[in-house]
Amino acid sequence: MPASAQNRWGLVLAGGDGTRLQCLTRVIYGDDRPKQFCGLLSQETLLRQTRNRAARSIPENQTIYAVTEGHRLYFQEDLAGTSSYKLVQPFNRGTAPAILLSLFHIAEEQPNALVAILPCDHYYSNELSFTAAIESAFETAAQHRDCVVLLGAHPSGPEVEFGWIVPGPAVSENLFQVQRFEEKPSLCVAEQLLTHGGLWNTFVMVGSVQTLLNICFDALPQLAVLERVRAVANERRELRIATFVYDNIPTIDFSRHILSPNASRLLVSELNGLDWHDLGQAERVLSVLRSRDAEMPYWLRQWETARRPVQRLHHRDPGSIPLRSSLRFEQPPGA
Repeated sequence: MPASAQNRWGLVLAGGDGTRLQCLTRVIYGDDRPKQFCGLLSQETLLRQTRNRAARSIPENQTIYAVTEGHRLYFQEDLAGTSSYKLVQPFNRGTAPAILLSLFHIAEEQPNALVAILPCDHYYSNELSFTAAIESAFETAAQHRDCVVLLGAHPSGPEVEFGWIVPGPAVSENLFQVQRFEEKPSLCVAEQLLTHGGLWNTFVMVGSVQTLLNICFDALPQLAVLERVRAVANERRELRIATFVYDNIPTIDFSRHILSPNASRLLVSELNGLDWHDLGQAERVLSVLRSRDAEMPYWLRQWETARRPVQRLHHRDPGSIPLRSSLRFEQPPGA
């Protein structure tokens, strides 16, 4: 970790409910735990993988994990032994409140901080390439402190479930102004975006804490009321948010409600040397498993068995993987 990391902070978003993937996580674990607390591609959970990812570039004691009280049973295991902060929300109110409350804490601790925001439901085929991209984003954010740097992934197809970034004029090599966003476009629009150089929005970003706060207030001035919420860390470095605070705010999506209106203040850098996927749907998880030269997880047979009645009703199921003798399956834990 470079010496310049002293003013780096990280924010890992781990408070989502993961309802879209419960059809798969129930098969694996037998309960409704959110995807970030599941080992979908390896024995490590997605949250643990993101913890390792963040630690390569950001000091552990300057990382905040935004979690939800109802998931305590799961996050306390994945975050055991860490010196990081935990922003404990009473329930999920979308990405914007968690980000904003974390930024308030960071601004008090280090007003000149550079902050990386990392979702924890992502797959990167090359972790070293991702680390290099984050390092570059920190350097760019230090040079352009009035901008926020987003990482965009090269699309492999006209995906309609992802958010897209439309790059504008080049600022330097592999760095562009953001022209606009397209959130979950129609297939026709997605095909046009693919043809004209659009990028998938990974929602990974780096910017100064003051610039991130400014774009929040510029887009939604009413969020300034949250600045009066003072979350003091307890002995477990937990920043607890009172229930009544979240009772009085709506669910707010940071990408849709904060980034989109501030497109002119954003830069985008394309991820190179890797494939990226948001693991928000079962079909994407299975697609990533198919693309890797590795053993198939032990739970895949259970998943295929559970899907067979559906497959008879639907002649073609793009989310299924036919069981072939050439597939290698790992053993379940304890087997």
